[in-house]
Amino acid sequence: MPRDLPVSNGNLLVNFDLDYRIRDIYFPRIGQENHTRGEQFRFGIWADGQLSWMGPDWEKVLRYRDDSLVTDVCLTNATLGLEVRCQDAIDVQLDVYLRRVEVTDLLGKERDVRLFFLHDFHLYGQAVGDTAFFDPRSSSVIHYKVNRYFLARCRTAESAVPDYYSCGRKASPAISSEIESGGSIGSPIAWGATESYVGARLSVPAGGSAVAHYWLAAGRRYADVAALNDLVLAHTPDALIERTSSYWRAWARKEVRTFGDLPSEVCDVYNRSLLILRSQIDNRGAIIAANDSDIVRFGGDTYSYMWGRDGAFVAAALCRAGYSELCRPFFDFCKRVLAEPGYLLQHYNPDGSVASNWHSWLVDGEEVLPIQEDSTALLLWALWLYYECSKDLEFIRPLYETFVLRCADFLTSYRDPQTGLPEPSYDLWEERFGVHMFTVSAVIAGLRAAAKFAGVFQDAGRVKAYESVANEMAAGLSACLFDEQQQRYARSGYRRPDGYELDRVIDVSLLGLVTLETFPPGDPRVAATVEAVRQQLGLQTPIGGVARYTDDNYQREEDVPRDVPGNPWFIATLWVADTIIAGAQTLEQLHDAVPYLQWCVRNALPSGVLAEQVHPLTGAPLSVSPLTWSHSAFVWTVLAYVDKYQSFCGGTAAGTDMALPAEPSEPLKVGAQSRD
Repeated sequence: MPRDLPVSNGNLLVNFDLDYRIRDIYFPRIGQENHTRGEQFRFGIWADGQLSWMGPDWEKVLRYRDDSLVTDVCLTNATLGLEVRCQDAIDVQLDVYLRRVEVTDLLGKERDVRLFFLHDFHLYGQAVGDTAFFDPRSSSVIHYKVNRYFLARCRTAESAVPDYYSCGRKASPAISSEIESGGSIGSPIAWGATESYVGARLSVPAGGSAVAHYWLAAGRRYADVAALNDLVLAHTPDALIERTSSYWRAWARKEVRTFGDLPSEVCDVYNRSLLILRSQIDNRGAIIAANDSDIVRFGGDTYSYMWGRDGAFVAAALCRAGYSELCRPFFDFCKRVLAEPGYLLQHYNPDGSVASNWHSWLVDGEEVLPIQEDSTALLLWALWLYYECSKDLEFIRPLYETFVLRCADFLTSYRDPQTGLPEPSYDLWEERFGVHMFTVSAVIAGLRAAAKFAGVFQDAGRVKAYESVANEMAAGLSACLFDEQQQRYARSGYRRPDGYELDRVIDVSLLGLVTLETFPPGDPRVAATVEAVRQQLGLQTPIGGVARYTDDNYQREEDVPRDVPGNPWFIATLWVADTIIAGAQTLEQLHDAVPYLQWCVRNALPSGVLAEQVHPLTGAPLSVSPLTWSHSAFVWTVLAYVDKYQSFCGGTAAGTDMALPAEPSEPLKVGAQSRD
């Protein structure tokens, strides 16, 4: 189930699912140590003797406040005759999750309502050895193990302490019975595999409302969470929620930006995407791919890692959006984890340690480097964009020798001496080992960036060397990876004694020829390749969008017809828009990119969250949600559109009365209706 509402402050991240249940709690690093293991923290409402857990029985509208990482949730239960409005936030300064709950009677009579917050902690990701106890000093329930403490408390206007609490073993019938009967003062302690709850009682007037607050403080010691609890009481939960909302509103609006003639709903998702990006970045620099723990059920692993490629695309988008300062810790992180020869491994944990790796060191019995070379190269490309946007030479100066030259020298040396192309590595989809067109384009972009850095530092020899290698690679790409039979570029090549055996599968990564500016978009060979991608990967289904490649089976459901090339991905759809923007010569041609952005808006969750991919027949989100890369691609495409629009309008962002098309000009069904 997708994570519809992430809230975060860079140390503490809380994810909600589509039923408004807390499912992930990451602390003290974003993406590392999920203290729920994806299990449900249930929210129960008891009214007039009847209990209802938050879930399918409730009508839910899950959104955020405008330009904020504070939620605005509306919950309605016709059977109970109640409306519940909630605001959730993680304080920008304190590692405290806060919830404001306002309960309104819909039956026209006075109500006895009780709220229950059930905790299913798995500290450090597993349940063995946990302790839960009621702490009379702080009037709260505390879960702890080793150096992880979580303090849970609630209050109302009538009672400054929880009205109910209990601690027990997981799936304890005693706790379930207590809550179903309206709550009690239960067991004050439990250990092993524990769960607990705190509860608040509200007297709701007929047709009126009453308010309760709940908070969860995270720390490494008892003293940490006790002090945080005191601060919440001193400042009040409402004041902390409001200051957090004000901070994020100022953060989201710090760059004054116009959006040309883009529809307002596209601008809204752009702003939401910036905030979602920030929620997935650890304060120590790691940009995490995704923090939806449900993916563990698919492959036994998570996306909660720092991939150099994903991080590079996110950093590049943030720099262009005016958030360069947020990228400095990321590039420092990459410098710290860089292997001695000058490359990154597949991915890293948020603390910088090497993460799980499914790339083998042996291919066909031969030792290889288990790397995705595009990750290393794209970091140089993104770092140059950082410098272009920030002109922060003081930050770049120590990185020139310790990072730029080490990466560039590796990219220069890791080549086939006969063709000039890179040696084989794993592709950007992490599925194939060979020489991939996207990887070659990324290496060319990285070396061109390194040459520009060398120029800044008056390093003439390296300027010439890196430019020369980049040009040789571009020539090798044209000579070796162009398919004369199909008259377009091939996805990959596999070295044979007489050249490269070509992989002719149509893949959206071929668009890297344009998006990474390997060749001009008007190059006939490039144009033919782009057209093949748009024609063959555009989905003719009720949902539309663009697939990754032909016969893509990743996360494919059994009900999808075989003639559908694959599930539509947000990044694939946006890359097609990028090629339209890059090649547009008129405002009318530029408008052909707008439906691709609108497709993303229609297939976003109501909160504005973008998944990795969606079901091609229903539009239901698939794989992880949110995917950080999806949001960075949306930001990048919007900015590319606005820049091109301004170039057509004489450098201004004045609007136009020209009607925007409902569908793109080519037969790609991005305008199909998505799910509600």
